[in-house]
Amino acid sequence: MTPGPSSSLIATHHCPPQAHRLEAFFTGNAYAPHRHDTYAIGITMQGVQSFDYRGQTRNALPGNIVVLHPDELHDGRAGTKDGFRYRTLYIEPSHIQSVLGGRALPFIEGGVSLDPRLYAAVLPLLENLDRPLDTLEYQDAIYDLAVVMDQITSDKKPLKRHACQSAELARQFIYEHMDEEITLDLLEKVTDCDRWELSRHFRAMFGTSPYRHLTMRRLDKARIMMAAGNSIAQTAVACTFSDQSHFTRHFKKAYGLTPRQWTANFA
Repeated sequence: MTPGPSSSLIATHHCPPQAHRLEAFFTGNAYAPHRHDTYAIGITMQGVQSFDYRGQTRNALPGNIVVLHPDELHDGRAGTKDGFRYRTLYIEPSHIQSVLGGRALPFIEGGVSLDPRLYAAVLPLLENLDRPLDTLEYQDAIYDLAVVMDQITSDKKPLKRHACQSAELARQFIYEHMDEEITLDLLEKVTDCDRWELSRHFRAMFGTSPYRHLTMRRLDKARIMMAAGNSIAQTAVACTFSDQSHFTRHFKKAYGLTPRQWTANFA
């Protein structure tokens, strides 16, 4: 599936730190099945936003909140011929986790919510896309959002202290060394935690595996490079993918679009 001929980006902003929000309009098929390691939290503004998620077709109407959990496969399309408009914010799980203090990441059942508490928490982050958010403004809003998401999630099982610490050490190491070769052996030495336990802890804390997290950080860098005018081939090499075809496969799995389609619609 590729973007329909009437697809258009209306507004896009990065807000501190490292979160991305956008408004877009699509007719027909918007995104092929894909998964990313961030939360995608948005508001349907117009039309019917349809997507397949956890084995079922979901439909979000104007005013509904869409909350896609990290690393969950989903697609996106217009539910009617009139198309749909939406605003969304991509939030790293670590931002939510910094508020939760080691509890499992909140999961919003079904991916669509009509809860007024969640709407009130999301609105400050998406109400005005004409300006970037101040850092403190963003942090306050994320705190409110994380608290509400935790309140409406039934499973609040806390993680053990050493599990939180080892997962966070691994995450920081990946950020600082994402252009280098990273293995579970190396992460085991860095964190002093058994590699398989570390993998479990990392998934519980951040919603994805260490390898997927590393790949997504490289793809984040790739989007920045392409938006700045670098070619796809140059970007693939600079972001340590083996070749352009390898890069394109990973990019489409993460965003539902090829690098060329993404550049045409969003860069």
